Amino acid sequence: MSTASTATGGDGPVPPPRTSEPGAVADSSTIDGTAAASPVVDRTAAGDVAWPAGVPVAEPAEPVVADVEPGRVRWDPAERRARASQSFWTAVVGVPAIFSVLRLGVEAGGELQTTLLLVANVGPVNLLAGFLTTAARLLSTGLVAVFALGAVLAVSADRLPPGTRRRPLFARWADITPAWVVLASFLLALITWPLLYLPLLVPAFVAAFQLRPGRLHERVVPRLLLIVALLAGYGWLMLPTLRAAVQQGDESLVLVLIVVPPLLALFVAGPLPGMVIRPLASVTEVAVLATLVWAAVPVISTPVLPLTVTTVGPESGPTEDVRGHVVTTDDVNMVILQEKGGVRYVPVGLVRAQVLCPTEEELPRHQLRIHDFHVEDSLLEGMGRRVRPVHRIDAACRTPA
Repeated sequence: MSTASTATGGDGPVPPPRTSEPGAVADSSTIDGTAAASPVVDRTAAGDVAWPAGVPVAEPAEPVVADVEPGRVRWDPAERRARASQSFWTAVVGVPAIFSVLRLGVEAGGELQTTLLLVANVGPVNLLAGFLTTAARLLSTGLVAVFALGAVLAVSADRLPPGTRRRPLFARWADITPAWVVLASFLLALITWPLLYLPLLVPAFVAAFQLRPGRLHERVVPRLLLIVALLAGYGWLMLPTLRAAVQQGDESLVLVLIVVPPLLALFVAGPLPGMVIRPLASVTEVAVLATLVWAAVPVISTPVLPLTVTTVGPESGPTEDVRGHVVTTDDVNMVILQEKGGVRYVPVGLVRAQVLCPTEEELPRHQLRIHDFHVEDSLLEGMGRRVRPVHRIDAACRTPA
C-alpha cells in the first residue's frame, strides 16, 4: 500500500489536501489557474489520509437556536428601544398641540364661529405662551411620575430571569430617556409646582435616580447621621408652616403633604418583589393616565385671554360693566368674549374704563406661608410677587356679571 505523499517547503511539510465529500460539486478554477478549494471533510477517522499532528482543525459551527414562544414575534432590543423612544416623544410633542386646540374650542363655548374668531386673533406664540404658563405643571407632573415609576419598575424587572416577561412601558421610557431630560423635568416641576406639593418631589427624585440610603455612606453610623441631618434641615424649613397648620386646625391635607413624603423617600427605591411588578405596572399606567386626564380638565378650561371688566356708556349717562375677555380692538369696535357666553362688539367711543381681574381659581384657599412664600404659589410666582406685590382687587371685579 502506498502512503500519501507530502510536499516540502521552507517552513516544513505541508499537509495533504482533504478529500471532498462524495457528490460535492467542484468549484471553478481561480484566476491564477489553480484549482479552487472545494468543501472538504477530515477523513482521519476513516483512515484515508494522515493529518499531521499539531495542525489545528476547525470545529464545525453550531447553529444558534433562540427560544421563542410559539406564535410570538421576538423584537430586536434596538428596535424595541426605538419604538419606545418614538412613542415617548410623540406624547411629549403631540399632547401640548392637542391641548392648545382644545382650549380654543372650550374658550369659544363650543361655537364654531367664535372658535374661528379666536383662531384668527390669537397667534400661535401667544397660544404657546399661555399654554406653557398654565400647563407646565401638568407636563412636569406627568414626566416626573413616568420617570419615578419607570426607574422603580426598571430596576425591579432587571431582577427577573431574562426573557421571562416584557419590560413595562414606563421602564422602557425611563431606559431610553437621557439623564438631562429627567433633571430638566424635575427642575420644571420645582419652579412651577405650588410650594405645598414640592415635598412630593423628594420621594420622586429618590425613585427616579434610585438613591438608596446605602449610597449615602458605606458605614451605618455615618449614614444614620446624614439621614438625621437631612430630616432636621427639612424640619427647620417646614416647622413654622407645620405650627401654623396645627393652630388653624383644618389643614390635615397640608400636614400629610409636609410630613409623609420625606419619610416615604427612605423606602421608595426599588427593587420590588417579582410577583408585583406586572400588576403594579398595569395599575400605575392606568392611574397616571387617569390623573393626567383629571388634571387636564382645568387646564383646557383655563382662559387663553385675560379677564377684564370694561365700563361702557356715554359721557353723560348710565354705564354698564361688561365682564369678559378682550379678543381684539380696532378703530371702530372692541370685541369682547363675554364670561357668560357670546361675543359683544362695543364701539371704542363708548369705552370709559377697563380693569384686569383675577379668576376664581387664582384666589387663595389657604392662609399658610413658607418663609414669606404663600403655599399655593410656585417659586416662580413667589419671586414675581416679590418684584411686584399683588395689588388690591378692584371693586368692579367683585360685581356679579
